[in-house]
Amino acid sequence: QVQLVESGGGWVQAGGSLRLSCAASGRTFSSYVMGWFRQAPGKEREFVAAISRNSGSTYHAGSVKGRFAISRDNAKSTVSLQMNSLTPDDTAVYYCAASSFTPISSTLPLYNSWGPGTQVSVSS
Repeated sequence: QVQLVESGGGWVQAGGSLRLSCAASGRTFSSYVMGWFRQAPGKEREFVAAISRNSGSTYHAGSVKGRFAISRDNAKSTVSLQMNSLTPDDTAVYYCAASSFTPISSTLPLYNSWGPGTQVSVSS
C-alpha cells in the first residue's frame, strides 16, 4: 500500500485559485493510477479527477472540467490538482487516492489507498 498526505487546502474567495498537492510514500508511486475526490457536508464522496500512471491520460468530472487540472510528477512521487475559477459549490474536503487498477476510473471502490483529506472553503 502507498501512504498519501494532502496539502494546499484553505480558504479562498469565489473566482480564486488553489493548488492541492499529495505526497506519496511506500510502494512505487508510478505503479498507481491517481485520483482526487471530494466530499461536501451532508453529501457523498464524489470523483473530481484522475490521471494514468505515465500521465498519458487524464479524466475530469464534468463539474470541474475546464477549471481544474490534475498532474503528477513520478520522480517526486506527487500528484497535484490545480483549481481555478472556484465557486462556493467547490467547498469540500478533498482527498487524494491511489488505485492499483487500470485504466483510470472515476469509480471510488477501485481506489484502495486514501489520504486524510484537506479542507477547501470558497466564499461568495
